[in-house]
Amino acid sequence: MKIINGDKIDIKKIKKFQEIPTEILSGVLTIIQEVSTKGDEALIKITEKLDGCRLSSFRVNIKEELSRIRKLDPHLKSAIRIAVKNVRQVARKQKSILLKAVRPVHRILPGVYVKQEIIPVKRAGIYVPAGRYPLISSLYMGVIPALEAGVQEIVVCTPPDKEGSIPVEIIYLADLLGIKEIYKIGGAQAIAAMALGTQTINPVDFIAGPGNIYVNAAKKLLYGKVGIDFIAGPTELLIIADSSASPEWVAADLLAQAEHDVLAKPFLITFDRIFANRVKIELEKQLSSYSHSTTASEALRKNGMIMICKNYSQAAYLANELAPEHLAVYLKNPEKIINNLYNYGCLFVGEYTAEVFGDYCAGSNHILPTNGTGRYRGGLSVVDFLKLVTQIRITEKGARTLASATIRIAQREGLILHARSARLRAGKSDKR
Repeated sequence: MKIINGDKIDIKKIKKFQEIPTEILSGVLTIIQEVSTKGDEALIKITEKLDGCRLSSFRVNIKEELSRIRKLDPHLKSAIRIAVKNVRQVARKQKSILLKAVRPVHRILPGVYVKQEIIPVKRAGIYVPAGRYPLISSLYMGVIPALEAGVQEIVVCTPPDKEGSIPVEIIYLADLLGIKEIYKIGGAQAIAAMALGTQTINPVDFIAGPGNIYVNAAKKLLYGKVGIDFIAGPTELLIIADSSASPEWVAADLLAQAEHDVLAKPFLITFDRIFANRVKIELEKQLSSYSHSTTASEALRKNGMIMICKNYSQAAYLANELAPEHLAVYLKNPEKIINNLYNYGCLFVGEYTAEVFGDYCAGSNHILPTNGTGRYRGGLSVVDFLKLVTQIRITEKGARTLASATIRIAQREGLILHARSARLRAGKSDKR
């Protein structure tokens, strides 16, 4: 892991936006077109080709699968219920705050009323990626905000294994959360199916959930036909720590993030080269203790960086420029910098606030903006599944009040028929 002085950092180089290669976009576009024209047939064909299993049906019958749940570790069930309870509590509070903030009707002028209302999308799709192990947390992190927003219909898509099955943990969670629609479809084809619809899958209004570069390419190409949370890049963690922090804990957190992917970006900002070297030694020590640490080792070697800053001001500047997915502050006096941090997906304050707690059970959502998108949005929440809609009511008196301004602006824009429509409401003669 490189150690670099803050003054010598090429911020443009390390914050470079990860583009999706043209060849991947082209390949994904072909998949989208196949799903668009052939529907279910395309899904079965593509699943056999990419996932190695031939499906006769890809909709999961949850009732038939319930017998598998009995074999699930009861301690894991308990852990899942704790996580679900905490995430649900935060999501419920989010909606409560939003509803309190919106006044139902505003009187703008005599006879002019604007009503604001928050309503959920009708149908949402949640994508749950698969890997060597079941990604349980991605399911409840995606589904719970939609449920608490009041979405009526929730669809879950997740890739099958070689035998055409999905993990029992996913079945257990779906049953726990009351999800009725689960499809054994993954990758770009799943995003296309949810966005466009097939003979079996009705299209959704909004899609959320993490995924690989092909999933993100499909979301990028289909945005507009369907709403999306965001187009994600590799996972990111930036820790700002001083010598009061534990080098062992800092190293453990950086490695936990690096474990995700060889493209992961584990960064540390500190103010003391001695502390930086202690963390580096800890990284090497901990890596040598784990036989399956190849991914983490590669991520650290390729992308890892320790930055030595002169002061909190320089540290805050770098953090805001990087806009990391996860930003952790392990300082003796964290309040001295927190108010100057504003670009991040989620902020973790204090040494005991390990990022991994946010991944699973703290109540916050782990579906977070990466690739610099923390500059303009936060993590997935009930807000993503809600719409602030507007209703206007204008009386005759209100129309007469608004007419003159409307007519003048419309005429200046060259929209004569707009002006005429306003003029008629005001009872004015139709002058041209």
